[in-house]
Amino acid sequence: AHRVHVVDGGRAEIVEVTAGADSALPGLLLRDLSREFGRVLVCAVQRGDEVYIPGGDFRIQANDRISITGEPSEIARFLRRLGIQKKKADRVLIVGGGRIAYYLAVSLEGAGTRVTIVEKDEDRCNTLCELLPGAGIIHGDGTDHELLGELGAESMDAIVALTDSDQVNIILGLYAASLGAGKTVVKVNSGNLIDLSEKSGLGSVISPKHITANMILSYVRGMNAASEDSNVEAIHRLCGGKVEALEFSVGREVEGLCGVPLKDLNTKRSLLVACIIRGGKALIPGGLDSLHRGDHVIVVTTEQ
Repeated sequence: AHRVHVVDGGRAEIVEVTAGADSALPGLLLRDLSREFGRVLVCAVQRGDEVYIPGGDFRIQANDRISITGEPSEIARFLRRLGIQKKKADRVLIVGGGRIAYYLAVSLEGAGTRVTIVEKDEDRCNTLCELLPGAGIIHGDGTDHELLGELGAESMDAIVALTDSDQVNIILGLYAASLGAGKTVVKVNSGNLIDLSEKSGLGSVISPKHITANMILSYVRGMNAASEDSNVEAIHRLCGGKVEALEFSVGREVEGLCGVPLKDLNTKRSLLVACIIRGGKALIPGGLDSLHRGDHVIVVTTEQ
Protein backbone atom coordinates (compact mmCIF):
# COMPACT_ATOMS: atom_id res chain seq x y z
CA ALA A 1 0.00 0.00 0.00
CA HIS A 2 1.29 3.46 -0.90
CA ARG A 3 -0.86 5.57 1.41
CA VAL A 4 -3.41 4.98 4.17
CA HIS A 5 -5.91 7.70 5.11
CA VAL A 6 -7.87 7.20 8.33
CA VAL A 7 -11.47 8.44 8.12
CA ASP A 8 -13.86 9.38 10.94
CA GLY A 9 -11.58 8.28 13.75
CA GLY A 10 -10.83 4.89 12.19
CA ARG A 11 -14.33 3.77 11.19
CA ALA A 12 -13.24 3.76 7.55
CA GLU A 13 -10.02 3.95 5.55
CA ILE A 14 -8.89 5.07 2.13
CA VAL A 15 -5.90 3.06 0.90
CA GLU A 16 -3.90 3.71 -2.25
CA VAL A 17 -2.37 0.64 -3.94
CA THR A 18 -0.97 -0.28 -7.33
CA ALA A 19 -2.69 -2.91 -9.47
CA GLY A 20 0.24 -5.25 -10.03
CA ALA A 21 0.42 -7.00 -13.37
CA ASP A 22 0.49 -10.38 -11.62
CA SER A 23 -2.45 -9.62 -9.31
CA ALA A 24 -6.13 -10.38 -9.81
CA LEU A 25 -7.00 -6.72 -10.46
CA PRO A 26 -6.00 -6.05 -14.12
CA GLY A 27 -8.96 -6.68 -16.41
CA LEU A 28 -11.49 -6.58 -13.55
CA LEU A 29 -14.65 -4.51 -14.02
CA LEU A 30 -15.39 -2.43 -10.95
CA ARG A 31 -18.96 -3.67 -10.80
CA ASP A 32 -17.48 -7.13 -10.06
CA LEU A 33 -15.10 -5.91 -7.36
CA SER A 34 -17.35 -6.54 -4.35
CA ARG A 35 -18.08 -10.10 -5.49
CA GLU A 36 -14.36 -10.85 -5.77
CA PHE A 37 -12.97 -8.88 -2.84
CA GLY A 38 -15.74 -7.99 -0.38
CA ARG A 39 -17.32 -4.68 0.64
CA VAL A 40 -14.79 -2.21 -0.73
CA LEU A 41 -15.08 0.52 -3.35
CA VAL A 42 -12.59 1.92 -5.85
CA CYS A 43 -13.15 5.65 -5.50
CA ALA A 44 -10.31 7.01 -7.67
CA VAL A 45 -7.83 5.72 -10.24
CA GLN A 46 -4.60 7.30 -11.46
CA ARG A 47 -3.39 5.99 -14.82
CA GLY A 48 -0.21 7.72 -15.88
CA ASP A 49 -0.93 11.44 -15.71
CA GLU A 50 -4.71 10.94 -15.93
CA VAL A 51 -7.07 10.54 -12.97
CA TYR A 52 -10.59 9.06 -12.99
CA ILE A 53 -13.58 8.91 -10.69
CA PRO A 54 -14.66 5.54 -12.06
CA GLY A 55 -18.08 3.99 -12.57
CA GLY A 56 -19.08 0.34 -12.55
CA ASP A 57 -18.07 -0.19 -16.19
CA PHE A 58 -14.49 0.97 -15.55
CA ARG A 59 -11.92 -1.78 -16.20
CA ILE A 60 -8.70 -1.80 -14.16
CA GLN A 61 -5.42 -2.00 -16.06
CA ALA A 62 -2.02 -3.17 -14.85
CA ASN A 63 -0.07 -0.50 -12.95
CA ASP A 64 -3.16 1.61 -12.26
CA ARG A 65 -2.85 3.36 -8.90
CA ILE A 66 -6.21 2.84 -7.24
CA SER A 67 -7.76 4.30 -4.12
CA ILE A 68 -9.93 1.87 -2.14
CA THR A 69 -12.36 2.81 0.63
CA GLY A 70 -14.17 0.66 3.18
CA GLU A 71 -14.14 -0.53 6.78
CA PRO A 72 -10.64 -1.34 8.10
CA SER A 73 -11.51 -5.05 8.38
CA GLU A 74 -12.71 -5.14 4.77
CA ILE A 75 -9.64 -3.21 3.59
CA ALA A 76 -7.40 -5.71 5.40
CA ARG A 77 -9.29 -8.59 3.78
CA PHE A 78 -8.86 -6.95 0.36
CA LEU A 79 -5.11 -6.50 0.88
CA ARG A 80 -4.73 -10.10 2.03
CA ARG A 81 -6.56 -11.35 -1.06
CA LEU A 82 -4.10 -9.39 -3.19
CA GLY A 83 -1.15 -10.72 -1.23
CA ILE A 84 -0.14 -7.19 -0.20
CA GLN A 85 -0.83 -7.69 3.50
CA LYS A 86 -0.17 -11.31 4.34
CA LYS A 87 0.09 -11.15 8.11
CA LYS A 88 0.84 -8.91 11.03
CA ALA A 89 4.48 -7.75 11.17
CA ASP A 90 5.99 -9.55 14.16
CA ARG A 91 9.62 -8.53 13.55
CA VAL A 92 10.67 -5.15 12.13
CA LEU A 93 14.17 -3.87 11.41
CA ILE A 94 14.64 -0.09 11.37
CA VAL A 95 17.83 1.39 9.89
CA GLY A 96 18.48 4.83 11.34
CA GLY A 97 17.69 5.88 14.89
CA GLY A 98 16.31 9.40 14.58
CA ARG A 99 13.07 10.84 15.92
CA ILE A 100 10.86 9.14 13.35
CA ALA A 101 12.47 5.79 14.21
CA TYR A 102 11.81 6.37 17.91
CA TYR A 103 8.12 7.19 17.51
CA LEU A 104 7.65 4.35 15.03
CA ALA A 105 9.27 1.94 17.46
CA VAL A 106 7.00 3.10 20.29
CA SER A 107 3.95 2.52 18.09
CA LEU A 108 5.15 -0.89 16.90
CA GLU A 109 6.00 -2.08 20.39
CA GLY A 110 2.56 -0.98 21.53
CA ALA A 111 1.13 -3.33 18.90
CA GLY A 112 3.27 -6.23 20.12
CA THR A 113 5.92 -6.06 17.38
CA ARG A 114 9.56 -6.87 18.14
CA VAL A 115 11.74 -3.99 16.95
CA THR A 116 15.45 -3.84 16.12
CA ILE A 117 17.10 -0.48 15.36
CA VAL A 118 20.51 -0.09 13.71
CA GLU A 119 22.16 3.29 14.41
CA LYS A 120 25.75 4.32 13.64
CA ASP A 121 26.04 7.04 16.31
CA GLU A 122 27.05 5.52 19.65
CA ASP A 123 25.60 8.33 21.80
CA ARG A 124 22.25 8.03 20.02
CA CYS A 125 22.32 4.27 20.61
CA ASN A 126 22.78 4.84 24.32
CA THR A 127 19.84 7.27 24.33
CA LEU A 128 17.63 4.80 22.45
CA CYS A 129 18.55 2.04 24.89
CA GLU A 130 17.17 4.19 27.71
CA LEU A 131 14.07 5.27 25.79
CA LEU A 132 13.27 1.84 24.31
CA PRO A 133 14.32 -0.84 26.81
CA GLY A 134 12.23 -3.45 25.00
CA ALA A 135 13.84 -2.91 21.58
CA GLY A 136 17.09 -4.28 20.24
CA ILE A 137 19.49 -1.38 19.64
CA ILE A 138 22.50 -2.23 17.45
CA HIS A 139 25.48 0.12 17.11
CA GLY A 140 26.61 -0.31 13.52
CA ASP A 141 26.39 0.74 9.90
CA GLY A 142 23.00 -0.14 8.44
CA THR A 143 24.49 -0.18 4.93
CA ASP A 144 26.78 -3.06 5.89
CA HIS A 145 25.29 -6.07 4.12
CA GLU A 146 27.20 -8.46 6.39
CA LEU A 147 25.66 -6.84 9.48
CA LEU A 148 22.18 -6.99 7.97
CA GLY A 149 22.75 -10.67 7.23
CA GLU A 150 23.78 -11.34 10.82
CA LEU A 151 20.57 -9.62 11.99
CA GLY A 152 18.48 -11.91 9.76
CA ALA A 153 17.25 -9.14 7.48
CA GLU A 154 15.88 -11.65 4.96
CA SER A 155 13.52 -13.11 7.58
CA MET A 156 12.19 -9.77 8.85
CA ASP A 157 8.52 -9.04 8.29
CA ALA A 158 9.44 -5.44 7.43
CA ILE A 159 12.56 -3.35 6.93
CA VAL A 160 12.27 0.42 7.29
CA ALA A 161 15.04 2.73 6.01
CA LEU A 162 15.03 6.00 7.97
CA THR A 163 18.56 7.37 7.60
CA ASP A 164 19.28 11.02 6.78
CA SER A 165 20.19 10.16 3.18
CA ASP A 166 17.52 9.60 0.52
CA GLN A 167 20.01 7.72 -1.65
CA VAL A 168 21.04 5.38 1.17
CA ASN A 169 17.41 4.68 2.03
CA ILE A 170 16.57 3.82 -1.57
CA ILE A 171 19.56 1.48 -1.88
CA LEU A 172 18.66 -0.17 1.43
CA GLY A 173 15.08 -0.63 0.25
CA LEU A 174 16.17 -2.23 -3.01
CA TYR A 175 18.62 -4.48 -1.17
CA ALA A 176 15.95 -5.53 1.33
CA ALA A 177 13.57 -6.31 -1.52
CA SER A 178 16.27 -8.42 -3.20
CA LEU A 179 16.61 -10.45 0.01
CA GLY A 180 12.91 -11.23 -0.05
CA ALA A 181 12.08 -9.30 3.14
CA GLY A 182 8.35 -9.12 3.78
CA LYS A 183 7.80 -5.37 3.48
CA THR A 184 10.10 -2.48 2.62
CA VAL A 185 9.45 1.12 3.63
CA VAL A 186 11.85 3.94 2.75
CA LYS A 187 11.93 7.58 3.76
CA VAL A 188 12.56 9.96 0.85
CA ASN A 189 12.28 13.76 0.84
CA SER A 190 13.37 14.72 -2.68
CA GLY A 191 10.40 14.99 -5.03
CA ASN A 192 12.37 13.64 -8.00
CA LEU A 193 13.62 10.68 -5.99
CA ILE A 194 10.10 9.94 -4.71
CA ASP A 195 8.87 9.48 -8.29
CA LEU A 196 11.93 7.38 -9.15
CA SER A 197 11.54 5.24 -6.04
CA GLU A 198 7.89 4.45 -6.66
CA LYS A 199 8.61 3.53 -10.28
CA SER A 200 11.47 1.26 -9.19
CA GLY A 201 9.10 -1.11 -7.40
CA LEU A 202 9.93 -0.24 -3.80
CA GLY A 203 7.20 -1.31 -1.39
CA SER A 204 6.24 1.97 0.25
CA VAL A 205 7.81 5.41 0.03
CA ILE A 206 7.13 8.01 2.69
CA SER A 207 8.02 11.70 2.62
CA PRO A 208 7.77 13.54 5.96
CA LYS A 209 7.90 16.85 4.09
CA HIS A 210 4.99 15.95 1.84
CA ILE A 211 2.98 14.43 4.70
CA THR A 212 3.40 17.61 6.73
CA ALA A 213 2.48 19.83 3.78
CA ASN A 214 -0.63 17.74 3.04
CA MET A 215 -1.76 17.88 6.67
CA ILE A 216 -1.34 21.66 6.77
CA LEU A 217 -3.19 22.04 3.48
CA SER A 218 -6.02 19.80 4.66
CA TYR A 219 -6.34 21.80 7.87
CA VAL A 220 -6.37 25.13 6.01
CA ARG A 221 -8.92 23.88 3.47
CA GLY A 222 -11.09 22.57 6.29
CA MET A 223 -10.89 25.89 8.16
CA ASN A 224 -11.81 27.78 4.98
CA ALA A 225 -14.79 25.50 4.47
CA ALA A 226 -15.87 26.01 8.09
CA SER A 227 -15.69 29.78 7.67
CA GLU A 228 -18.12 29.43 4.76
CA ASP A 229 -20.64 27.58 6.95
CA SER A 230 -19.76 24.27 5.34
CA ASN A 231 -19.98 20.92 7.10
CA VAL A 232 -16.61 19.78 5.71
CA GLU A 233 -14.61 18.31 8.59
CA ALA A 234 -11.47 17.00 6.86
CA ILE A 235 -9.90 16.77 3.43
CA HIS A 236 -7.61 13.98 2.18
CA ARG A 237 -5.55 14.43 -0.97
CA LEU A 238 -5.32 11.35 -3.23
CA CYS A 239 -3.49 10.53 -6.47
CA GLY A 240 -0.67 12.96 -5.84
CA GLY A 241 -3.07 15.78 -4.95
CA LYS A 242 -5.18 15.51 -8.12
CA VAL A 243 -8.18 14.07 -6.23
CA GLU A 244 -9.69 15.10 -2.91
CA ALA A 245 -11.75 13.07 -0.47
CA LEU A 246 -13.90 15.29 1.74
CA GLU A 247 -15.45 14.23 5.04
CA PHE A 248 -18.66 16.02 6.01
CA SER A 249 -21.64 15.52 8.26
CA VAL A 250 -25.21 15.66 7.00
CA GLY A 251 -27.04 18.46 8.82
CA ARG A 252 -30.01 20.73 8.35
CA GLU A 253 -28.34 22.54 5.45
CA VAL A 254 -28.73 19.53 3.14
CA GLU A 255 -32.01 18.06 4.41
CA GLY A 256 -33.43 18.42 0.91
CA LEU A 257 -31.04 15.68 -0.24
CA CYS A 258 -31.96 13.26 2.54
CA GLY A 259 -34.02 10.27 1.46
CA VAL A 260 -33.30 10.82 -2.23
CA PRO A 261 -31.66 7.77 -3.90
CA LEU A 262 -28.10 8.63 -4.87
CA LYS A 263 -28.81 7.67 -8.47
CA ASP A 264 -31.38 10.48 -8.61
CA LEU A 265 -29.10 13.19 -7.26
CA ASN A 266 -27.91 15.70 -9.84
CA THR A 267 -24.18 15.29 -9.25
CA LYS A 268 -21.24 15.77 -11.60
CA ARG A 269 -19.48 12.79 -13.15
CA SER A 270 -16.34 13.94 -11.35
CA LEU A 271 -17.94 13.36 -7.93
CA LEU A 272 -18.60 10.12 -6.08
CA VAL A 273 -20.25 9.40 -2.72
CA ALA A 274 -17.71 6.79 -1.66
CA CYS A 275 -18.75 5.91 1.88
CA ILE A 276 -21.55 6.60 4.37
CA ILE A 277 -20.84 6.09 8.07
CA ARG A 278 -24.08 5.53 9.95
CA GLY A 279 -24.37 4.35 13.52
CA GLY A 280 -20.64 3.75 13.71
CA LYS A 281 -20.66 1.39 10.69
CA ALA A 282 -19.23 2.13 7.25
CA LEU A 283 -21.61 1.55 4.34
CA ILE A 284 -20.44 1.28 0.72
CA PRO A 285 -23.43 2.94 -0.98
CA GLY A 286 -25.21 1.88 -4.12
CA GLY A 287 -27.52 3.87 -6.36
CA LEU A 288 -30.60 3.06 -4.26
CA ASP A 289 -29.05 4.20 -0.97
CA SER A 290 -29.69 7.71 0.34
CA LEU A 291 -28.35 10.16 2.90
CA HIS A 292 -29.83 10.46 6.38
CA ARG A 293 -29.45 13.33 8.76
CA GLY A 294 -26.52 12.64 11.08
CA ASP A 295 -24.65 10.54 8.52
CA HIS A 296 -20.92 11.05 8.12
CA VAL A 297 -20.15 11.02 4.39
CA ILE A 298 -17.00 10.71 2.28
CA VAL A 299 -17.20 12.42 -1.10
CA VAL A 300 -14.40 11.93 -3.64
CA THR A 301 -13.95 14.46 -6.43
CA THR A 302 -11.48 15.85 -8.95
CA GLU A 303 -13.02 19.28 -8.51
CA GLN A 304 -10.79 21.55 -6.40
